[in-house]
Amino acid sequence: MRIAVASDHAGFHIKVDVATALRAAGHDVTDLGTYDETPVDYPDYAEKIGTAIVGQTVERGVLVCGSGVGASVAANKIPGVRAGLCHDTYSAHQGVEHDDMNVLVLGGRVIGTEVAKELARTFASARYTHEERHERRLAKVRAIETHYLREMT
Repeated sequence: MRIAVASDHAGFHIKVDVATALRAAGHDVTDLGTYDETPVDYPDYAEKIGTAIVGQTVERGVLVCGSGVGASVAANKIPGVRAGLCHDTYSAHQGVEHDDMNVLVLGGRVIGTEVAKELARTFASARYTHEERHERRLAKVRAIETHYLREMT
């Protein structure tokens, strides 16, 4: 699977370790930055991940900031992005299986490296089920997105 990883400075080390773990699991990983701990703004990296997802250069993304909250908020502003902040394996796979989550958001100051790697591997191996109830709910999510995009233009 083609997966992009990105982070702000607070998530840099976790991002590097997650990228390594995903590559070791056989995924094609693209690192969209940041590339060191120099302070940067998480919305810039949320946008990079989102652009890669909607532009279909990658299938999924892993985004890391300090708490994961800001990056999640920013990523979800991009139509077509379904980002979820996860700190447990159930949420990491269920978000994909039920909600077709395409961006896993992690809090680099909340979880440790080993948990982050486990969550990323779980996220990458999960598949959307296409069950009728999930299709129905996802259609409603898309309808909300479309409605407000039209409202604003």
